[in-house]
Amino acid sequence: MENNKTLETVNRIFTEYLKENKCRRTPERYAILNAIYSMNGNFEIIDLLKLLEEKEKFRVSRATVYNTITLLINANLVIHHQFGTVSKYERCYGNEKAHMICTNCGKITEINNINIKDNITANIKKFHLTHYSLYIYGICNKCNQAIKRRKTRMSKKTGQ
Repeated sequence: MENNKTLETVNRIFTEYLKENKCRRTPERYAILNAIYSMNGNFEIIDLLKLLEEKEKFRVSRATVYNTITLLINANLVIHHQFGTVSKYERCYGNEKAHMICTNCGKITEINNINIKDNITANIKKFHLTHYSLYIYGICNKCNQAIKRRKTRMSKKTGQ
């Protein structure tokens, strides 16, 4: 039920954005929007193209996808993430979360239901928050353990 309400809302927001900016309201653009909002988490363009073609049985060009993604970003319905050298996208309406990024291996872990919105709005006056994405950089547990093992081996070698 919540998913249907979200889809209705994002379709309405997108329609208003397209009208205000005198852009065409094509079935391809709405198919892309709806496919994105059926996905969970981050995605790359190739993932979206596969979803549209295989599951939705909707064929669109790569250029149409990129152009539509740009419109969706401008309409505050999609967010672009740059994780190192990797470009990923994600729906952002009603999808506030944090991303923990390991600076060693590049692993990205999402933290859902993190409520920093109240804290942000309490501390920033005269600012209308539409959405947020938080990036937390550090070393994941697996890499941290590997680093510790490496340091232990090195200290044993130098201590001999």
